[in-house]
Amino acid sequence: MSQISINTSQNVNINFTTASVGERMLAFIIDLLIKAAYVFITFYVFFGILKLGYLLDGMDQWSAMAIYIALTFPIHIYSLVLESLMEGQTPGKKIMKIRVVKIDGYQASFGDYMIRWVFRLVDILMLGGIIGLVAMIVSKNNQRLGDIASGTAVISLKNSINISHTILENIREDYVPSFPQVIALSDNDMRIIKENYTKALRIDDRQIISKLSDKIKSILKLEIDPTKMTERQFIGVIIKDYNYYTGRDN
Repeated sequence: MSQISINTSQNVNINFTTASVGERMLAFIIDLLIKAAYVFITFYVFFGILKLGYLLDGMDQWSAMAIYIALTFPIHIYSLVLESLMEGQTPGKKIMKIRVVKIDGYQASFGDYMIRWVFRLVDILMLGGIIGLVAMIVSKNNQRLGDIASGTAVISLKNSINISHTILENIREDYVPSFPQVIALSDNDMRIIKENYTKALRIDDRQIISKLSDKIKSILKLEIDPTKMTERQFIGVIIKDYNYYTGRDN
């Protein structure tokens, strides 16, 4: 399996293993079976139980086609909707433990998923999926045309450290947080902050610490008195506060 290095918005390189062609095909087959089951159940209810097939009698071809499109509409937007709601996954991808991510380190947006979905017309529907298969085989990061156009890749989550493992911080039970604004950050934001901070401490890079501190203050709109809290103390408190607010219900 190939490796992909993603440079995050905080200028941190993170290596991921790209999902293999086999993993992506199995995920596709699982999703295809789910969609086939939906069509079977829908048609069985419509034609078998409700016996509404008579509605198609006497209809012209276009009207009948509109009925079929309406009945099968969910399977046409299946990947677009589910990848958007499940942060880059469909049930098939979730089972295979793979996910769509942006190569530039940002969270993929609805627009990115839309581009991938539109390119399915070329990658999957044209020539029985041969175009998408060939693209994945010859591309550097196992990308189909939709991935290349949207700047995304599909990575494997197997044997990788969960984001929650990288942001955990031991805090006392009587810990009192200082900055409730941290709830505006995501797990991915906190992982990047902690990785940068840990790396900077290890090599005593004061410039990185200063830039990271300024960035956090800018995002959270905070003003800190440097005589009361150093930049290192500030970042440490931010990490602990985030764990306090996100871990209270766990």
